Amino acid sequence: MKTIADLRRMKKSGEKIACLTAYDSSFAQLADEAGVDLILVGDSLGVVVQGHDTTVPVTVDDIAYHCRCVGRAVRHALIMADMPFMSCYSTELALRHASYLLQSADAKIVKCELNRGQESIIRAFSDCGIASCAHLGLQPQRVNKFGNYAVQVRQANQPSYLMREAESLVTAGVDLLLLECVPEELAAEISESFPAVTIGIGSGQACDGQILVMHDVLGLTKNPPAFSENFLSGRDSVAAAFSSYAQAVKTGRFPPLKQKGA
Repeated sequence: MKTIADLRRMKKSGEKIACLTAYDSSFAQLADEAGVDLILVGDSLGVVVQGHDTTVPVTVDDIAYHCRCVGRAVRHALIMADMPFMSCYSTELALRHASYLLQSADAKIVKCELNRGQESIIRAFSDCGIASCAHLGLQPQRVNKFGNYAVQVRQANQPSYLMREAESLVTAGVDLLLLECVPEELAAEISESFPAVTIGIGSGQACDGQILVMHDVLGLTKNPPAFSENFLSGRDSVAAAFSSYAQAVKTGRFPPLKQKGA
């Protein structure tokens, strides 16, 4: 099974990292067999599985249940578990929830939507040997504060702020940075400036890896984000779609190069 050390090696060698969400055993097995390097059991399940309008209602127990389902099928990919809304509001609570996901739900790394000022959580994770990923840029768990995702994107994409935020979290010991809807030039600068592995979603080609929600890859989302692609179109199976996605990431065909003037 892949480890954080493997992802760091891939970053150093320039080998792209293919990441995908999954929420159950069947789809996780297909993603694993397709060559996906990292599977995220994301709080996106609140929308695509549970039918909520946002990810906010998802609980730690929800993540743990789906993580166990995924863990029973995966043999090669690194499994990352989301820390849902309010599960990281204090260092003590974050440690309790992260240890629960690692000890009883097959997760190997936890992902949190954090900002500057919460470095103590990452530092505590690092001190306890818990691998972590910080989700920066567009942070879906904050939608109720800002009212919509577009406002979050505008605020999160202030270059100097995001660079300082990334630097503070890397200094605290974060292992991965997930960059959502970050301008391509800024994502490239973050990827080049810090040793942490960067995983992009809607943030251009320069990140060390790419991630998409499984339902977007399969064309199941009613209004998919502009940066996604339906990899099932023209193919005859889910397995073929996942394999095509993984290869597209690794060969640099996805995401497509940004066009000048776009």
